[in-house]
Amino acid sequence: MAIAVALLLTGSLVYCVLVLRAVLQYLAVRPVPLHIYEPISILKPLHGLDEGLEENLRACFEQDYNMFEILFAARDAVDPALALVEKLRAEYPKVEIKVIVTGEPPYPNAKVYSLDKMLAEARNNLLVMSDSDVRVTPGMLRRIAAEFQDLKLGVATCPYRAVSGDSLWSELEAIGMNTEFLAGLMAARMIEGVKFAVGPTIAARRSALEAIGGFDTLSEFLAEDFVMGNLAAEKGFGVILSSYTIEHRIGSQHFGANMRHRLRWARSTRRSRPAGYVGQLFTNPLPLALILVAIAPAWWPMLVVTILMRIVAAWSTTVWVLKCRLNARFWVLLAVQDVASFLFWLAGFFGNTILWRGTKFYLRKDGRFERIS
Repeated sequence: MAIAVALLLTGSLVYCVLVLRAVLQYLAVRPVPLHIYEPISILKPLHGLDEGLEENLRACFEQDYNMFEILFAARDAVDPALALVEKLRAEYPKVEIKVIVTGEPPYPNAKVYSLDKMLAEARNNLLVMSDSDVRVTPGMLRRIAAEFQDLKLGVATCPYRAVSGDSLWSELEAIGMNTEFLAGLMAARMIEGVKFAVGPTIAARRSALEAIGGFDTLSEFLAEDFVMGNLAAEKGFGVILSSYTIEHRIGSQHFGANMRHRLRWARSTRRSRPAGYVGQLFTNPLPLALILVAIAPAWWPMLVVTILMRIVAAWSTTVWVLKCRLNARFWVLLAVQDVASFLFWLAGFFGNTILWRGTKFYLRKDGRFERIS
């Protein structure tokens, strides 16, 4: 058994090396200068008052770009987020905005329904779909427009720096996103190219969305972002991991809410990419090293090597890519997060239901989901 775990751990350490190489490859791509100013429509779904929502929305109004509009969609007219939109409309009268009240979605993915309604009202062919918990700098649209000067490009997904709230569970999840999750994106980009998109902010050409069948095609998928990028790549469009990094403000969650969220994420990934989900075993070297030492204490040098390799991999994503400042607390919580992530990964193999915004859904094998009565 010790030899079997040691072999798995060796694979995990090789993965750490691949992550380092993938990060260097990503950083070697320099942003291109902007010469062609294409009009852009920002699509922003809203649902209640997220933590820091006003600052998140204000960042969209303050873009250093002359040709853009912002579309907001909420399920009903009394959504408190719309009051913030009206406040910002008065502060920034030169920014063109549209507000859409969608009503109840007829299919499971309410976010996709909101995006579909906004797409119908959007004037422009270049679209930036951005969640309400995203915060950006004034240069976001300039960077995205520069990347879409490549006419073959259909979808660009922005890597994100997760910013936690005040709770410990939120902080652990942010560390996981900034190290383990981002490392997986980098490794996938290097090994097989970008054939996916990830949620908080995605830019896409209208023609790419039309080619995959529009939002109707995505309406029953929980991981609609992944499916969007995957289908666009299959249709021959270029899909990239953008050079622009956003901030994903994940807010403060108590243990119960955080656990449900992470289980939903794990089960969704398992249904969307079954083989890839099994392969996530290699993205958690520290738990494997701890298991190895528990079985065979004489293998303790492998634990030392693993800690060093994990530090290097985590440093490359958080400092080099995301420009985070790290402290001693980060490294302690990184170890806790790695163990927690391993346990959530195991738990993700069990169960096919999720709880999303107070509603229970059943996950099908192909990644689609349906409401449970």
